[in-house]
Amino acid sequence: MAGQFEATTEINRPIEEVFAFLADGRNDPKFSPRVKEIVKTPEGPTAVGTVFRSTVKDAGMTTGREFRITEFEAPRTLRWTEVSKNLITASEGGYDLESLADGRTRVRIYNVLEGHGLGKLLVGLALSASRKDAPAFGNRIKTAVEAS
Repeated sequence: MAGQFEATTEINRPIEEVFAFLADGRNDPKFSPRVKEIVKTPEGPTAVGTVFRSTVKDAGMTTGREFRITEFEAPRTLRWTEVSKNLITASEGGYDLESLADGRTRVRIYNVLEGHGLGKLLVGLALSASRKDAPAFGNRIKTAVEAS
């Protein structure tokens, strides 16, 4: 079973600033407390093919995660896929940005979670928890971008 969760938030910053912040996955720990560390390869600007490797803690378990950028259309669209092998992975995810009046930006984030092996039994719980946290997650993104 696979499923999706998403969140939408409005950020009091211009679309170019918001996109630049979100495109640098090394900012993820600023709004995702589950991310303990993250590195980017190769160095330089984020582009299709850039990989972010992270250590995350979910439900008391620490795992390694690896995400590859699959679509990069500044300043509106960013997509990724998780290429690491874990019980539950984000087979697809992304940000959609929309410029609003007064220099604000609407951001939609989504992830499609998929279970593998034993993870097929657990993905429903992960989706439920992610959907429950989605509004707070969107707010953490807003707070982090506006503080940058």
